[in-house]
Amino acid sequence: MTHASAFHFDSLVWDWPIAIYLFLIGISAGLVALAVLLRRFHPEAGGAESTLLRTTLVVGPGAVILGLLILVFHLTRPWTFWKLMFHYSFTSVMSMGVMLFQLYMVVLVLWLAKIFEKEIVVLQRRWLPGLGIVPKALGWLTPVHRGLETLMLVLAVLLGAYTGFLLSALKSYPFLNNPILPALFLFSGVSSGAAVALIAMALRSRGNPHGVEAHFIHRMETPVVWLEIFLLAAFFVGLALGDDGKMRALAAALGGGFWTLWFWLGVVGLGLVVPMLLKPLVNRSASAYGVLAACGASLIGVLLLRFFILYAGQLTVA
Repeated sequence: MTHASAFHFDSLVWDWPIAIYLFLIGISAGLVALAVLLRRFHPEAGGAESTLLRTTLVVGPGAVILGLLILVFHLTRPWTFWKLMFHYSFTSVMSMGVMLFQLYMVVLVLWLAKIFEKEIVVLQRRWLPGLGIVPKALGWLTPVHRGLETLMLVLAVLLGAYTGFLLSALKSYPFLNNPILPALFLFSGVSSGAAVALIAMALRSRGNPHGVEAHFIHRMETPVVWLEIFLLAAFFVGLALGDDGKMRALAAALGGGFWTLWFWLGVVGLGLVVPMLLKPLVNRSASAYGVLAACGASLIGVLLLRFFILYAGQLTVA
């Protein structure tokens, strides 16, 4: 397979915008999950001044909105997308995803609004003084905010796994029809969320990028990365032990050629090995540049993984 044909072949249905969409959704779900866990394990560090929470405030909903816009404009008839927002089908993975996105965004806005209550009230009094109901509405959230936060964590996990379910539901592609895929996408999404959070912390606190939040993210990141590696191995072992279609799919993906190099050099080399090699240097240094290099490589690796799964997964049809 040549470089030119690697992105264009007869069995290709979903192309590069879908990979970016999956990547952005994973970042949002991973950031939100980490933010909720930070507030549970370190309540004193999870307030409105938290870099992780401020990053989640912008990137959490922003990544979902951008991802959905990419998906909508990628449709054959983008002007009909609104039908998906109101016509639900419990037998359609896509329709269930729309319901999940809607609930996720509503809960995310309410959860973040309560955390940044003081800032919202200040803005409301300055720009919309007539909307006195805003402080009252935020007050109504006080008794239910703890439960809302728990629901937010559940929805973030479901959203992160949903990106894998979306691909694994494609039964005609043996490579993608794999039960490991939702868990793999969930943990790689958390890994990308951790990378975005650490980059934000390094940029905001250049003098000391190793505060309480950063230490928490690092503690969460290590087992997540190892789980990601385990799930990748389990994913390929499952293909190797599967039927003829799965073995053909594995051979097409890793038997040599463009996507084989993409996986070993990009996903494994840049996305996993380089951050591991840089991590000891980052831990010993107070410089933010090491954090940016390691997290940037990890983030690119997750994006390359999405491209690899999507494209290599469509090389073989059952």
